[in-house]
Amino acid sequence: MGFRWRDLFVAAASLVFVWCKVRPHIPLEIEDHIAALVRALFARVTPYVTVTIDEHAGDTTFGGRSELYLAAESYLGATCSAGARRLRADLADGSDRVSLAVADNEEVVDVFRGGGARMWWRKTAKTRSFFFAWTRRNDADEERRAYELTFHRRHRDLVEAAYLPHVLAAGRAAAVRNRQRRLFTNTASEDGGAWSHVKLDHPATFAKLAMDPAKKQEIIDDLEMFRNGKDYYAKVGKAWKRGYLLYGPPGTGKSTMIAAMANFLDYDVYDLELTAVKNNTELRKLFIETTGKSVIVVEDIDCSLDLTGERIIVFTTNHKDELDPALIRRGRMDMRIEMSYCRFQAFKVLAKNYLDIDDHELFPEIRRLLDEEVDVTPADVAENLMPRSNKRDVHATLANLIVTLNKVPLMMAEDNMASTVGSDDRGGSSNDQDDGKEVSRR
Repeated sequence: MGFRWRDLFVAAASLVFVWCKVRPHIPLEIEDHIAALVRALFARVTPYVTVTIDEHAGDTTFGGRSELYLAAESYLGATCSAGARRLRADLADGSDRVSLAVADNEEVVDVFRGGGARMWWRKTAKTRSFFFAWTRRNDADEERRAYELTFHRRHRDLVEAAYLPHVLAAGRAAAVRNRQRRLFTNTASEDGGAWSHVKLDHPATFAKLAMDPAKKQEIIDDLEMFRNGKDYYAKVGKAWKRGYLLYGPPGTGKSTMIAAMANFLDYDVYDLELTAVKNNTELRKLFIETTGKSVIVVEDIDCSLDLTGERIIVFTTNHKDELDPALIRRGRMDMRIEMSYCRFQAFKVLAKNYLDIDDHELFPEIRRLLDEEVDVTPADVAENLMPRSNKRDVHATLANLIVTLNKVPLMMAEDNMASTVGSDDRGGSSNDQDDGKEVSRR
């Protein structure tokens, strides 16, 4: 009598039925030995290796869940979810962003290094093998989840040395992108913490930032160097931090620059108000409660701060020349960024943002005024480009901007006259001027 699949299925079903009956009477120790024996026998006839990443194993500092498990979940959601038939949608705590994760018992394939190594991932609802998953002892066991990574044994060294570190790093980065960034201020929170926070929803990006393109690219390159420079900083023995000094008149975009930096790096922002800090002990407590990968903003820099850790520290001032040179030395403020008045190249960014144009017949006159005649902040130019009605007339908007720019000399003359009269009335010098003015005639 020949081989029949029907007989094989009957035998398998009978074996499973017997196992379900006898399993509750087998001590766990013996059951584990049986499971190990089955895995060993299976390993002898297959060239594949399986690595299990349990949800609650190893470093469980993330709400009782393994960091590697969470990294694998984020990595697969960002990299391999397109090949999955079933997905799970999650909303991160405090976030408006929906992220996708591989559903339970779903399998996806990842190709590493140009197709040289294929990796099979499966999210299981428990850590036991398939054979022993047919019955469960209790609900706690039923809730255990894991990711199983299967690969050919010839890729074992590659997996240990390169692939798993790649999954960890890429998964961490994906998790950071998906989370809701926050803006912290050093006012007491409801839970007694030193910082309170709100969502950081500022839409600023470097693409929309109105400033000289060459200067903008220099800043982007410096941030890229910092973000990818952890190993280099460790090699040279320096703390992984970078200090930036933003200086310039009010309205030149310092706050927008900070938001663009945070969005570029996917960092939280800590706005440190030093006038609310009573002593050095309180200051140290504030720093301890900040997270890594954060932008710390110090708007009053008449003090010396020594910060360590993977951070961006941004100092702002309206009057750089009045600062103590010790405060702006290299190592504390590694890059000095002048937030200057709006010149024509910066105006072109604003024109694209607000009017969706790259060129216009009135651009030459605007170039002449901004580059040769008038000092005006990007904030003032942007205000003049805002539409006044639902019907947007580009030509009329630019013409009105030119009229406004031509009025600047008269406005400044009137302000200087008022300032002179006020100074004389107070017995002050007639040369005193209002440092807070945002537009001026060159």
